[in-house]
Amino acid sequence: MTVLAANPVDVAAWGELRSQLNTADSNRKAELLANQARLARRQIIQMIDGAGQGHIGGDFSVIDVMTTLFSAVLNIDPANPTMDNRDRFILSKGHCSAALYTTLAFNGFFDRAELSTFMAPYSALNGHPNRNKVPGVETNTGPLGHGLPVGVGTAIAAKLKKTGARTFVILGDGEMQEGSNWEALMSAAHFKLDNLTAIVDRNRLQQGARTEDTNGLDPLDEKLAAFGLEVREIDGHDFVALLKALEPSTTGKPVAIIANTKKGKGVSFIEDRVEWHHKVPSKDQVVQALEELS
Repeated sequence: MTVLAANPVDVAAWGELRSQLNTADSNRKAELLANQARLARRQIIQMIDGAGQGHIGGDFSVIDVMTTLFSAVLNIDPANPTMDNRDRFILSKGHCSAALYTTLAFNGFFDRAELSTFMAPYSALNGHPNRNKVPGVETNTGPLGHGLPVGVGTAIAAKLKKTGARTFVILGDGEMQEGSNWEALMSAAHFKLDNLTAIVDRNRLQQGARTEDTNGLDPLDEKLAAFGLEVREIDGHDFVALLKALEPSTTGKPVAIIANTKKGKGVSFIEDRVEWHHKVPSKDQVVQALEELS
């Protein structure tokens, strides 16, 4: 199996986008990020079509958050993905790997051409991300409830080493039914990990049902606050709101962002439909989706 490496062309494109974002006003930043996310959605559709499998609903609900993080927020260097003072990003909902791989490729961590191998035999781009094969993947994820505990560890390490690095973890809202997450949140608050941001992809759907019908989370904001976090609730598809919410803690507490999203965001027949948690579009549906995303 090939171990991927940074692509100079895509690193340069990422650098140019970063430069534009650094000098743009908030409306222009939102425009640039929205276009990047639209292109990512088109890429994801084609990857899942080619692979014949994937988690398109969750990929689409979370891609705006991931686009904002990698293009505008994270202290990273695609040409040097293991630099010691880098910010850490962990996709705890690892089944949304198509969104992660697309984001990494668009930001120069490896050649975009590799995306066509998604979930093919011997491809580095497995159904769940592998840190030993794909640069930019901080930890293998897939079993839910593991990403945030690892994120607490990386945040503690950054404090001990005084690197100034921040850790960001994206969790599914169905994943918040895992007790390990709440144990991790207690530890984060206890150790005053103001360099940790937990982002809940609150699309209100999980495999087979709505979260509130399975094991209700609301009032999620009050629960997170009770566990000692600084809670920020936003529209997870509003790029201006995302940029603001992803700023550092103002209270000395770890941050929890409730990103209210729509599963399948961007394609009319996928949006807010539980069956699209793990479903492959037909050839006609691929054409329609790409038209809607044009």
